[in-house]
Amino acid sequence: MRSVVVTGVSTGIGWGVTKVLIQRGVRVFGSVRKAADADRLKQEFGDRFTPLIFDVTDEAAVHAAAEQVRVALDGEPLMGLVNNAGVAVAGPLLHLPIADFRQQIEVNLTGVVATTQAFAPLLKGEPAGRIVNISSVGGKNGSPFMAPYNASKFALEGLSESLRRELMLFGVDVIVVAPGAVATPIWGKARPEDIEPYRDTPFYPALQKVHAFMTAGGAAGLAPEVIGEAVAKALTTAKPKVRYTVAPNPVMTFMMANLPRRMVDNMVGKRLGLTS
Repeated sequence: MRSVVVTGVSTGIGWGVTKVLIQRGVRVFGSVRKAADADRLKQEFGDRFTPLIFDVTDEAAVHAAAEQVRVALDGEPLMGLVNNAGVAVAGPLLHLPIADFRQQIEVNLTGVVATTQAFAPLLKGEPAGRIVNISSVGGKNGSPFMAPYNASKFALEGLSESLRRELMLFGVDVIVVAPGAVATPIWGKARPEDIEPYRDTPFYPALQKVHAFMTAGGAAGLAPEVIGEAVAKALTTAKPKVRYTVAPNPVMTFMMANLPRRMVDNMVGKRLGLTS
């Protein structure tokens, strides 16, 4: 049976990836941080789902989970590793607590390194498996007040490219899937009070506009299963691209990524009141 490890599957993109892969007959080892989520997903997805309980920032727990998967595979290679687990830290960089920035990088970047080091040896078989890293359209285009998140995703893009070239030695491919807005519970967690620590800064009016824009954009975002289909393609197609962008507004996404940067600066600045 083909088997894939997916991190961060309790909700959102990870859940969508798990659903699509299981529907295609793939066994999924999915990471969650809470036993209650493991039980819920086991009931929802059935025998083809095996929960792994770990936080990507806990290196010992990650390696223990990799050993659990190795034993379950019983000599078979792992078909894929999907590095999806992540968080989004927002706020004006001049006022952001350094601890928050460190946490952003620890989860979204260092966590990917930890899981890759732990699970990649299980991919080295015949045929060799693939690694899919979940980046973002924000991995190529920075947004005001999303600097920590953008920094983690820009770095993930570079890490993925370097790793892809390193792992050619073993025939293991590394592919990036970059979603735009996805309709996930994360948008429901975005509350007006989240920006209150910055009320007394010059950025507060613009932060209010960004908060409203992101909440509306998330509600109209893609279904998680759409990202799941892109990941399934990246894992199984004979000649995959190195990067798949999946966004609900592809024209705007293309413009933001390809227009002259000063032009985009002016568009964003005027929209948010950051420039006259």
